[in-house]
Amino acid sequence: MAHFLIKLVVNALALWLTARIYGGLSFQPGSGAGGVLVAALVLGIVNALIRPLLLLLSLPVNLLTLGLFTLVVNGVVLSIVAAVTSLNVAGFGAAIVGALILTVVSWLLDAVLNALGVDRQ
Repeated sequence: MAHFLIKLVVNALALWLTARIYGGLSFQPGSGAGGVLVAALVLGIVNALIRPLLLLLSLPVNLLTLGLFTLVVNGVVLSIVAAVTSLNVAGFGAAIVGALILTVVSWLLDAVLNALGVDRQ
């Protein structure tokens, strides 16, 4: 349970930082920390349930583009999260760029946690 909570908080922090860094993503005014945590929870659920199906369905296109179509799938995932939470996305292009930035921010936060010896698994 502690690992799940750490992962949820780190994902929420990554979402919040991405929204602060990139103007194409934002949270509705007044959503607060609860809105960010809900968006992180929904992102985790969508990544676990819907993203694998999207990757499987787009496999031929993904092979033709040597994996670059995964950026589009990640943009779709972020758009789905924005549709059901307080996260706002300026458009589909913004969702793709936001997903790319979110990936980098999450990777950096994971590196920091690993350097500090915090186990997220």
